[in-house]
Amino acid sequence: MLTWHNDRAGTGQNRYETMLTPANVRPRSFGKRFALRVDGMVYAQPLYVPRVNVAGIGVVDAVIVATEHDSVYAFDASGKRSRPLWRTSFIDPKRGITTVPCTNKRQPECDPTILAPEHGVTGTPVVDPSTETVFVYAKTLDRGKYLWHLHALNIRTGTERPGSPVAIAASVPGYPGVRFDPESGFGRSGLALDGGTVYVSFASNDDNRGWLIGYDANTLAQTVALCITPTGNLGGIWMSGAAPASDDAGNLYVTTGNGAFDADSGGPNYGMSLLRVTPRLSVTDYFAPFDEHVESRHDLDFASTGVMLLPEGSGVHPREAVSADKHGWIFVVDRDHLGGFHPDKNDVVQQLNGNIGGGQMYSNPAYFNGAVYYAPPGQSLRRYAVRNGLLSEQPVSQSRDGFNYPGGTPAVSSNGDADAIVWAVAVSGRVRGGPPAQLRAYDARDVSIELYSSGRAGARDQAAPGTKFSVPTVANGMVYFGTQTELEAYGITRPMQVPVGRQVP
Repeated sequence: MLTWHNDRAGTGQNRYETMLTPANVRPRSFGKRFALRVDGMVYAQPLYVPRVNVAGIGVVDAVIVATEHDSVYAFDASGKRSRPLWRTSFIDPKRGITTVPCTNKRQPECDPTILAPEHGVTGTPVVDPSTETVFVYAKTLDRGKYLWHLHALNIRTGTERPGSPVAIAASVPGYPGVRFDPESGFGRSGLALDGGTVYVSFASNDDNRGWLIGYDANTLAQTVALCITPTGNLGGIWMSGAAPASDDAGNLYVTTGNGAFDADSGGPNYGMSLLRVTPRLSVTDYFAPFDEHVESRHDLDFASTGVMLLPEGSGVHPREAVSADKHGWIFVVDRDHLGGFHPDKNDVVQQLNGNIGGGQMYSNPAYFNGAVYYAPPGQSLRRYAVRNGLLSEQPVSQSRDGFNYPGGTPAVSSNGDADAIVWAVAVSGRVRGGPPAQLRAYDARDVSIELYSSGRAGARDQAAPGTKFSVPTVANGMVYFGTQTELEAYGITRPMQVPVGRQVP
């Protein structure tokens, strides 16, 4: 589990989980195993890295956790050590280098009810196993100057690699004065690593622009940069924490928020769009909804979710992707022909209007074996069947419990095609503090069958208050997720008697 939502397509799958099954993920045999305190809110998905040879300790499985206090931790995934394997901080208060306090109105999401009291690391890091490197981008306030840095950390020690960190800056050839603004820039999206390039992306609530920027994974030299709206404004890449998805050719797929749009008339601005860009960040195709100007005016971001690539199939549209917007409309697009812009209709493979009861979407889907799973705010977890390249018009099954704002981003564990479980973290609204986050597990074949909920297990399994866009990481018989104060870890608490031939945890 080395990247956001587990793979480059953003499907959230782990098809190599042999320990957790629908038979043993039950309140009597599954629950909270341990929790490890951290120094700030955890918005990034924890990453699981097996067999790390940690300096002075030896070979252990590690969980990487990043916080809004500008810290990155490596923890023993088994919980046998309560102290971090290592911790790296990007601040130095004695030298005047701190996190960004949530007092500046130009700071996106810096609202006392959303991201208080500080802004540091929000986007999920990415791990390069070939070089044993963790890439992280972090925001700091350095003696009154707002800065973003890309860090490359040695996964064994947490120390900076040679040439790390680098300050993030970008401009656009041919557009004088168009430069990345680190003060208003916000890095919510996860990092992507593809073809030896690390990609970081940004949004902004101010009169600034969205950006996608690439760095050489070995040298950290900036290689490419794309401004979403070089002659306009906004067009941020938000995506509810998702990383850019990528295909086998290295093309990246992102969504952009409300902002300037004139691509249909040959202009350079791609606000309110789904984009396909080359590894060199040239836009080669796009889709923008027919009412993009209305959506922009009313802050109905297309970038409220990311892009999930479906497995390659057959038929008229063998290569597809799925996305959704703040309307709660679900779009299935052809990756070879995204659809462009048409003022009277959307040229997409499928559009499910109002299928998300109550509208709105602020979370991302998961995929497993011909099914797409969504957990929208105020609604249940929903399983849509995929047949002949189309989603079922209505969910084929739904959970009984709903998910408060902002909904949940599910993940799926299975042993190949068997023993599939859908996992999701339910949180409560925007308020700092608040009730405990809840880890929930459902039978992937029929999500009306709830296998486990920490909210029904009493004090034994209670978690700390949750954060927006929390994604569970399932690996090696354990489930990890971040909260406002700690890393939570759930797993088998009591082995069950099982039939001969089935692996015992």
